[in-house]
Amino acid sequence: MSRSPGPRLVGVLGGMGPAATVDFYGKLVEETAAPCDQGHVPVVIWGDPRVPDRSLSLLGAGEDPTPHLRRGIAALREAGCEVLAVPCNTAHAFVPPLAEEAGLELVSIVEVTADALAADGARAAGVLATSGTLRAGLYGEALRRRGVTVVEPDEAGQRRVMAAITAVKGGGAGPGDRRALVEVSLDLVGRGAERIVTACTEIVLALETALVPVPVLDPARLLARRVAAVALGRTLNRAV
Repeated sequence: MSRSPGPRLVGVLGGMGPAATVDFYGKLVEETAAPCDQGHVPVVIWGDPRVPDRSLSLLGAGEDPTPHLRRGIAALREAGCEVLAVPCNTAHAFVPPLAEEAGLELVSIVEVTADALAADGARAAGVLATSGTLRAGLYGEALRRRGVTVVEPDEAGQRRVMAAITAVKGGGAGPGDRRALVEVSLDLVGRGAERIVTACTEIVLALETALVPVPVLDPARLLARRVAAVALGRTLNRAV
């Protein structure tokens, strides 16, 4: 596919979930240094919440989301998109070969976050994510390649994380869910995590980061920053 002049059209494969997609687009706007409307990143958003649960599929308990993801990517390609952003961490267990198949440049939320941790000099990072993301080893593999040790919740802690994610997807996390995310984060810090990665875009919407004593990385914001740079042909000077 030949490069078009000017900013590259970005396709956002969203709806997983809807609130996370809205959050990502807001961050993409914030992370674009633009003096006027015309300076922002051109975007097409495919927001399909009917995509089967990615985590359940990876755990062997749900439908394969690949056909739905392929359909969305094809629609973005047909719309003229050149760059693909997916503000769903777990979907990255399925998306890379589909993006390559469609001829789109995928900006991976996982790789962008791993790059930021490595550039920041972190030696160990606690990962809050869906059980599917952890099972697939998405962050584990990416971080280990960069010499960063991964610290994951124990079984009880992971149940609390999943309950909080489900609450956000259902319309909003309550005080108990928010407290659970903080307590699991504190446990990870106690086990050596120097950073906390909110590796599920629903967790970003619920974790009270001011209560966590180490830096908390927001992969959605890091993805937005990198996508803006790629789409506009700019060089990033900030890692985090």
